[in-house]
Amino acid sequence: EVQLVESGGGLVQAGGSLRLSCAASGSTFDDHSIVWFRQAPGKEREGVSCISSSDGTTYYAESVKGRFTISSDHAKNTVYLQMNNLKPEDAAAFYCAADWSGGCSWYPESMDYWGQGTQVTVFS
Repeated sequence: EVQLVESGGGLVQAGGSLRLSCAASGSTFDDHSIVWFRQAPGKEREGVSCISSSDGTTYYAESVKGRFTISSDHAKNTVYLQMNNLKPEDAAAFYCAADWSGGCSWYPESMDYWGQGTQVTVFS
């Protein structure tokens, strides 16, 4: 069974940075894409960034382009989300999810596995 474990969330001042990690067990990143989602209170879960297992292409939501960077370390079976210049509106619970299709989708219902989430709080 695939397990995803996120870490790296925390409290940060606006303009600061955090790096989230998504460690996988039971599979490798050759098998599935990884999508980072976030969900703020009262809002729907939204896709933030994805790294495709089929060709390594990365994708970003417009709201985070130029500030967030997704990367993977296959030796550690871990995907990272480097978040720079954080804004108060970035505050949310962040989740990583595995998509066995190998592509990148922003639809939560398309994901096959989820992590438990890590909280990001940004204060101004």
